[in-house]
Amino acid sequence: MRRYLLLSLASALALAQSGSISGARIRAHVRFLASDLLEGRGVGTRGGNLATEYIASQFELAGLKPAGGNGTYYQTVPMVGVTTDPRTTLSASRDGLDTSFAWLDDYVGVSQLQEPEASIDGEVVFAGHGITAPEFQWDDYRGVDVRGKVLVMFTNEPPSTDPRFFAGPALTYYGRWTYKYEEAARRGAKAVFLLYTRDTAGYGYEVVRSSFGKEDPQIERSQGEAALTFTGWLNQGAAEKLAVMAGTTLEEMLKEANTRGFRARSLGVRLHGSFPSRVRKIVSRNVAGLVPGSDPKLKDQAIVFSAHWDHLGIGDPVNGDAIYNGAVDNATGCGVLMEIARAWAAQPEKPGRSALFLAVTAEEAGLRGSEYYARHPIIPPSRLALNLNFDALYPFGPTADVSVTGAERTTAWPVVESIARRMGLSITPDPHPDQGHYYRSDHFSFARFGVPAFSISMGTRFVGKPPEFAEKVFGEYVAHHYHQPSDEFDESWDFSGLAQMARFGMEIGLAVANQTALPGWRHGDEFAPARQHSLEAGR
Repeated sequence: MRRYLLLSLASALALAQSGSISGARIRAHVRFLASDLLEGRGVGTRGGNLATEYIASQFELAGLKPAGGNGTYYQTVPMVGVTTDPRTTLSASRDGLDTSFAWLDDYVGVSQLQEPEASIDGEVVFAGHGITAPEFQWDDYRGVDVRGKVLVMFTNEPPSTDPRFFAGPALTYYGRWTYKYEEAARRGAKAVFLLYTRDTAGYGYEVVRSSFGKEDPQIERSQGEAALTFTGWLNQGAAEKLAVMAGTTLEEMLKEANTRGFRARSLGVRLHGSFPSRVRKIVSRNVAGLVPGSDPKLKDQAIVFSAHWDHLGIGDPVNGDAIYNGAVDNATGCGVLMEIARAWAAQPEKPGRSALFLAVTAEEAGLRGSEYYARHPIIPPSRLALNLNFDALYPFGPTADVSVTGAERTTAWPVVESIARRMGLSITPDPHPDQGHYYRSDHFSFARFGVPAFSISMGTRFVGKPPEFAEKVFGEYVAHHYHQPSDEFDESWDFSGLAQMARFGMEIGLAVANQTALPGWRHGDEFAPARQHSLEAGR
């Protein structure tokens, strides 16, 4: 144990003294991945394939061993691309009254059937927030059979200030749109439409439109797997029209959904929809490289560093620009991943545990690449010590703090705190816990299978900048650049902060790679049972 602690300190000292993590190299990676040449790195596109080739070549140049299939750096991810045809139609009717909705402007979405034709003609059931949470004594579906029904519901979850009830102001997974669709499919619903409001979604409708109005790369369905005929969103105006047709208002419906004791109920309205789709087979790829550990007893275990390489590809033009470059989201994370991989492989004496570097596909479609990896692991979850994820870092210089939401839930927390102190960084709590960021990036796929996991993000106190700087730039990014073509590389960007985050992540990895104990989740955490199950099953 003492030897590995000394090795960790020696590795960290060598890293700090040599300055081996380079912001300039991260900059070069980001510039290339965010260039128009890669056409927004869409899944199943030429640009996406170029991105994976580039990352694999960087892993090979750094000396990482191929960790994919057949001696390659690639884990094949079988997918089906489904694009809703603009000729799609949607209308609502009640007592002889009809109203139609316009594609993109009023609604967006996609079928999960992975077939060229899909349609609905069914009773609309209002399901509140669409949540069944026995630990909070909450069940929106209590006593209601929704098989074959068309469900409408709000994203998010019942508001609370009590940390014992849906984690208080922090959003849990119950509030995420992915959970809503999963639970509805489990219950046999025909289709689901989320009722968009700015407050419940946490972002503008233009984000919904750009994210859900394009090709959806779905993991190829297995025989008999539950699927919804349509998963969609209704814009606030369209949702208001539906509420009025049902004899209520959207405000009243949200109030009703937030009230304990709510039960799903029919709105007395029918929705009719035709959803022709373009369907194509896609073979996408996760990119995986390995640096073996040095300890005979620990090298079969690994630290996983991850980032998603995909973005939205080519989409609807905005101000004449149709390429959704994804410079911040997530060329930055990939740049950090590749630079840590290079620095880790360059160490003359390797840590005890191995390190797996993983660039995953289809995060923007709902963490599908990392979920596929978690279900088809290269290294089983029981032998993964920690997942450190990097997603959308802001290249505006160094910060005096860092955000590691979820790290405090793991037994690796003392290591994180110690390294933050050593680097002179304070740890800033998630400034927007109501947005559920923990459940919105690829580390969550690992956590669901029990692996201690969290993302490393920039803090909010940029060195040499006024206190309001972070809120201003974050607000501007979300309002004008997030999931928009304007998320482009800027020559004026300062990558020293990304180098800082890379060093921080690498030092955490080094410390955990050399400690004897395998990290876990703190007692009572929602992911602790999954960790225990994987350890007992040895998988």
